[in-house]
Amino acid sequence: MSKKNEYLKKLQSQLDGWKVDIEKLKAKADAAESEVKAKYGKQLEELKVKQDAARKKLEELKHSSEDAWEDLKTGIDKAWHDLSDAVKSAAGKFK
Repeated sequence: MSKKNEYLKKLQSQLDGWKVDIEKLKAKADAAESEVKAKYGKQLEELKVKQDAARKKLEELKHSSEDAWEDLKTGIDKAWHDLSDAVKSAAGKFK
């Protein structure tokens, strides 16, 4: 398996895990009272934006050549870091 494919597999796995985490947070927000629900809703929207950005970066990587994927890696790593931090932050606030 090429380095690119290994990297893609790792990223897809992380993205799938965060999707599950975000769905759990959404369920908590849906069960909350209206004032808290609005606060959670805003955080969930921010998570969704970061998740979509990460997904787009992953698609760019999938369609890149074996030679060009390394050039995309820095931007992808940043998007993943941003999403990871956002999920952790939201999970801490939803407790």
